[in-house]
This record gives sequence, C-alpha cells and structure tokens, in this order.
Amino acid sequence: MSTADSGAPNWPLRILSELDAADRRAESVAAALSPSQLNWQPRQGAWSVGQCLDHLRAGNKIMAPVLSSALEGRPHRPVEEITPGWFGGWFIRTFIAPNPGGTRTKAPKKIEPAILVEPVILENYLRSTEAARVVVRQASKYDVNHIRYKNPFLPLLRFTVGEGLEIIAKHQGRHLLQAEAVRQSAGFPR
Repeated sequence: MSTADSGAPNWPLRILSELDAADRRAESVAAALSPSQLNWQPRQGAWSVGQCLDHLRAGNKIMAPVLSSALEGRPHRPVEEITPGWFGGWFIRTFIAPNPGGTRTKAPKKIEPAILVEPVILENYLRSTEAARVVVRQASKYDVNHIRYKNPFLPLLRFTVGEGLEIIAKHQGRHLLQAEAVRQSAGFPR
C-alpha cells in the first residue's frame, strides 16, 4: 500500500509498519526457544515470553473482528491521520503503549495468557497480526476518527476505530518489550 500510488492516507502505512516491526521482534525473541525457555518466568506471577505472545494473540483475535464489524455499512470517507481524543490518547499512553516502569494493570480475563504456552504460539501470534493487517487495510477507506466500536474488554468505554487500531499497534510494543526483558533476565535458561 503506497500513498503516492493509491491515494491512501498515511496512517495505514504507519500502523502496518508497526505491525511488521512487531512480527520481526516476536520472531527475534521467540523463534529459537525451547518449550521450557518459552514458559520460563523470571518470578512467580510474572509472564513468560510465551505468555506475552499469547496475550497479544488473544487481544488481536478479539479486536480485529470487532473493529471490522464496526465499519460495516459505513460510507467510505478516508482520513489522512488517526487523531485520538483526549481520553483515548491518555488511555493509550498510560495503559497500552510501551511504558517501562510505568503504569501496570491486570489483563482483562478474556485475554489472560495460558499458564503453559505451546511452541506454536509464535505461529499463532503471527497469524493474529496478519488478521490485524487485514483490518487496517479495510479501515483505510473509512473515517476511523468518528466510527466507534463496542469495547469487548471495558464495555463502559467507547473508543473510535482509529483509537482501536492504535491500541492494537501500541499493545504489541508494550508486551514485546516485556518479552525481551524476560530473555535478558539473569536466570533465563540458556
């Protein structure tokens, strides 16, 4: 998707690039791990590399169809950029984007990772980011700043589809940073 060739807005290119970078990071952090390395936790209650990927996979699997269905029946009116509202922007910066040493919160039940993660998690994660890319391409034709979706995790909060796409992209970075930190932990099995 090239802006010059297709007249597409800029934001899909940015989000697609962030998802591509997330895939490369996930492959780098998890590709050669044994099942025990994939499931190793730096301390009781902390997530393993595999659990970080499983959490992201589950979030992508739920969010992609929700965002896609919010676009159904809407007129095609692309916007050049995603412009989060004040609350959406704050929420993304505070709870979603990479924030080392910053705000932490418990994952919603729907996207809590499995206790033990199977070695196919990397493949499943990559499949989930591909589903997110499909939604980004679909959404590029719409005014994502004004179409809202029903939040599957926090029903009282309504975000725009644009904010939802930003949440997907930034969420990858947050938990891949966490997975990379697990790999760098002193006791990580080599």
